[in-house]
Amino acid sequence: MPSSAEHRQQLVKTFQTAPADTGSPEVQVALLTERINDLAEHLKQHRKDHHSRRGLVMMASKRNRLLRYLASRDRARYLDLIGRLGLRK
Repeated sequence: MPSSAEHRQQLVKTFQTAPADTGSPEVQVALLTERINDLAEHLKQHRKDHHSRRGLVMMASKRNRLLRYLASRDRARYLDLIGRLGLRK
């Protein structure tokens, strides 16, 4: 089920680093994580949907690249983000 506009706005407000921030790595990772979780639920029911599986792999790769970027630039923000999202460990 796709995220509603209100839910997306709430995620942006939760993870933004400045009042008008909508594109920081934290916000992008949070939105991608939400989409990945929704798509993973879809794929549990529709196991043969390989087109959606490819999209899931692409989103996971993009999230991984953003997390690596954040880890290389600011380790404290990276650790805070993965703790808040419940990713890795």
